[in-house]
Amino acid sequence: MKVEDFDYDLPEELIAQVPLKDRANSRLMVLDKKTGELKHEVFANIKNYLKRGDCLVLNNTKVLPARLFGIKDETGAHVEVLLLKQLEGDKWETLVKPAKRVKEGTVLTFGSGQLTGTCVGTLDYGGRIIEFSYDGIFYELLETLGEMPLPPYIKERLDEPDRYQTVYAKERGSAAAPTAGLHFTEELLAELRDLGVHIAFITLHVGLGTFRPVSVDTIENHEMHAEFYEMTEETANLLNEVKENGGRIISVGTTSTRTLETIASKHHGKLVADSGWTNIFIYPGYEFKAIDGLITNFHLPKSTLIMLVSAFSSREHILHAYNEAVKEKYRFFSFGDAMFIS
Repeated sequence: MKVEDFDYDLPEELIAQVPLKDRANSRLMVLDKKTGELKHEVFANIKNYLKRGDCLVLNNTKVLPARLFGIKDETGAHVEVLLLKQLEGDKWETLVKPAKRVKEGTVLTFGSGQLTGTCVGTLDYGGRIIEFSYDGIFYELLETLGEMPLPPYIKERLDEPDRYQTVYAKERGSAAAPTAGLHFTEELLAELRDLGVHIAFITLHVGLGTFRPVSVDTIENHEMHAEFYEMTEETANLLNEVKENGGRIISVGTTSTRTLETIASKHHGKLVADSGWTNIFIYPGYEFKAIDGLITNFHLPKSTLIMLVSAFSSREHILHAYNEAVKEKYRFFSFGDAMFIS
């Protein structure tokens, strides 16, 4: 299957640059995954499409202020470092720009010297392993020195960093937000609970896979970057109970989907407490084992994410829906509008 098969035309002005004032006021496209039928809604009305006994599965990862701006000790050159995942001790896998300035042994200073980093390894795609030295608590320094790692297509400055966090963000460790969850407010979640909709949480820390483009022509040749996931026994028990009682499991976002499908694939279709690293790549032809519905944003052309949603419905239905979204001037990507596919 060709990567080009997942391309579509998107006018640049439809890429949302700032979040809406009211999270739940985003637009919502409702897609019947079998027939391709579309409806246009407001996200707050998602409650009209969920039933008592259904379960929403939310990714409670918390985005780190993972973008650091440093100075190369040797030359004074400016370098940007994006933290992707913690390795052992104070070593982190990072993306560095410009990567050619940072070789093994390069020392970087951040802020007024409270934090320094030494490159101790090189990886593909501008990746570097940086070992940090500091006084105090690393995560507190990050809060002071780091910035939210907004995707490169967002050019506007984010005045309220919390708008790039879900209202239920808890487990820190992500290099990007699980953006489908940005539409939920505390009030909307409370309304859904009152309607008898269950709310469950899993964790997947978003890493390099989000930033790395598909650089092959044939999608079967693409390799996903591994990301850490965790599902508790409490969540597993709830999801199994929902299934036994005829409810639907609705994943909020591609990260929740990848976690649930990883666990179900690993355990012969069962959902059990589990944690580890996943590099699952879902594209058309994949047989879903865990989810019955998906809430997601509109994704980049030729990305692994548009391939995943195409697998859940069909490539033809998804591309038709995306073309309709362009025609109707929906807002795209991280701060954009949402789809509900079931």
